[in-house]
Amino acid sequence: MSQGFSIELYFDPALENQVLKAWNVLARRQISTQLIEIESRPHITLFSSPFLDPARLESVVKSFVSKQEPLPLSFSSFGTLPNEKNHLFLAPAPTMALLQFQAQLCEAIKKEGIEIGEEFKADAWIPYCAVAQQVPKTRMAEAFCVLRELKLPVSGYAMDIGLVEFSPVREHFSFGLGNAV
Repeated sequence: MSQGFSIELYFDPALENQVLKAWNVLARRQISTQLIEIESRPHITLFSSPFLDPARLESVVKSFVSKQEPLPLSFSSFGTLPNEKNHLFLAPAPTMALLQFQAQLCEAIKKEGIEIGEEFKADAWIPYCAVAQQVPKTRMAEAFCVLRELKLPVSGYAMDIGLVEFSPVREHFSFGLGNAV
């Protein structure tokens, strides 16, 4: 049974591989394997909702991305969310281009009559790329040490947007930004 849907921003292959390297090291050390197990792909979540009609969003997202260019991204830090789930993430530098991109996408979705949750509103959204989920509390320090071994910043481009249903992850559609191949 579906837990929800999200619109995800995907990276160029080199940047995606840098994130996957972190996932794989954490998995080899048996700290966290969940993102690999659910067959996720490195991404930044732009919007999420427990209930959506994918067909209703496809033309909106396709139209939106056709007017966008690939976005430069630089993951310059890492952290954890302030909750009990013990998720670790890489944080991109929150550039005006990235923040406006997400706000404009949510505005286009809102025009379709789809409600935007508080955490995805322009003044509240925090961009991040998950690298570990449900890390045991006793392994958090080790997980942070693994992330410290990454040579930050890692930079690249956001190239595609996809709508996925989770979990496990099942992509409904994806589109390249602007002229992205």
